[in-house]
This record gives sequence, structure tokens and C-alpha cells, in this order.
Amino acid sequence: MNEFYKKIQTIEKVTLFQDIDLAPYTTFKLGSRGDLVEVHSILALQEILPLLLANQKPYLVVGWGANQILPTQCEELILHLDFSFNSTYLETQKNEYELPASLGLNYLTAHAVKFGLKGWEVFTGIPASLGGAIYMNAGTNLGEIGKLIKKVQLVTPQGELREEMITDKSFSYRKNHFVRPGEVIVGATMIHQGVDATISQKIKDYLDYRKTTQPLATKNCGCVFKNPMKELPAGKLIDLLQLKGVGIGDLRVSPKHGNFMENKGKANWDQFKALVDLINFEMDHFYGIEFELEVKIPYH
Repeated sequence: MNEFYKKIQTIEKVTLFQDIDLAPYTTFKLGSRGDLVEVHSILALQEILPLLLANQKPYLVVGWGANQILPTQCEELILHLDFSFNSTYLETQKNEYELPASLGLNYLTAHAVKFGLKGWEVFTGIPASLGGAIYMNAGTNLGEIGKLIKKVQLVTPQGELREEMITDKSFSYRKNHFVRPGEVIVGATMIHQGVDATISQKIKDYLDYRKTTQPLATKNCGCVFKNPMKELPAGKLIDLLQLKGVGIGDLRVSPKHGNFMENKGKANWDQFKALVDLINFEMDHFYGIEFELEVKIPYH
């Protein structure tokens, strides 16, 4: 073990894993190996980031890994946040919620169902941590999470804690405009838009809709491509080209939804890139469109 990793191991509330299988840390579960650090407190992250900066070690933050593709051999150090959270905090309704970035959206959806929180239906069924959802302004046909965020806490590469007050210019479609290079989201203040007794049923109905229209039970990364236009969904265009079910190796375009890819076994980075290139070739040939990826890829 090199001196750099020895220093990391001296930091409290940090666990280092070297040359491990990274597939369990993403929902797509493509074959990937690399080094990973589990970070269990903000203070620990504040020690780690300056150390990475001083050693010029690149890093990636992976939450639930629902919208991330990792290469076969990951050169970056993977940071996985796992902050403690007392679930009793969600036993009562509040006007504002102070929440850790590592908290799963499923906990917040359950809370919204229980108390009928208006606005929280927008992230129904999204398999993500709060930090990851904020980073990409995750959303559904019902809306985007950015509208519910009041304030975001971040740690800078120098280890400083920074707060960002959210405005109407902080987010756009599947994108934030305030996380600076190297910064890591560690928490947020969330609001809701009041209480509505119909929200519970709305969430349940949308979950049922997603189950019937999307391959939620398979190994996938969610939507692969951004929609070129709101009225022109990527999945519909892929469907029109009759590419549903088309595959390379263990990877295929989902027969259920054209904008999803399914890992049927041991799919890898090369197969993913080849299938993306195939779809974009067909899109350009027939429609003159090249898709922009929604999923995040290192080196892309």
C-alpha cells in the first residue's frame, strides 16, 4: 500500500477498498474494477478532499450509481458517501427538511405518501441518493427536484464547507449550475408546496405507470439519452427506428422502453459504447439527430 492510501486510512470514519468489483455500486452493474473509499461523515470528507488535491488524485462521487457508467478499469478513486441518518426525523411533517446527500429518495417518497407533501411526487420511482438527484436535477414527467431545493451544502476540494442558496437560475434540464469542479454535495434543505390529500394516490399511480412502461426490475442505468425536445422523447425516436431489443453481447435496448439499456449478464463498457454509437449512427442517418447522453461517463 502506498503512502497516499496509508494517510487516507488514518482518517476517522473512512473505509478504503482497493481493486474491488465496482459493479455493486451502480444500478447498471457493468463490469468495472477500481479503488473505493466509503466516507461516513462530512468532517472525514473535509480531510480527504485536500489530500486528494495535494496528490493530484482524480476522484468520482458515486451515490446509488443510477445514472453513472464506470469504465472497465476505473483510474479515479471512487468516493461513496454513507452519512448517518436518524429515520425518526421523518416521523413528523416539517416545513423544511435538513437532509444528508446520501439519503435515498425512496425514504422521501415514503414520507410524501404518508403526509401528502405536494411537489415531492416529481421524483417518484427514481433510484438515487438525494445528492445525486440534486446534481443532475433529476425528475420525471411530473417535474424536477430542483424546484424543491432551498439550499445546498458542499465541500470544496480545499476541504471548506460551502452553502449555496438556490435561485431560479440554479438548475436547468438534467443539470445544475452551481457545483464547481471538484466540489461534493453533502446535504440540502428541502421544502414542499403544501399538503394535498391526493398526492399519496398520485405517487402510487405513477409508480404503477413506471412499472408498466419501464424495465425497473432489470439491471439498467435509467434513461441513457436526453430528450432532444420535450415533445420528441428519445425513447419514442428509438422505437420508431425499431431498435428495441437490439443488443451487443450481454447488453440490449430494452424491449419495454427504447431509452433504457439492460444488462442481461456481464455487459461491459465496450459493449455500452458500441451500442450508443450504433443508436447514434441510425439516428443521424434517418433523422439527422445525435443524442446527448443523460447518463454520466468519465472521460466523455
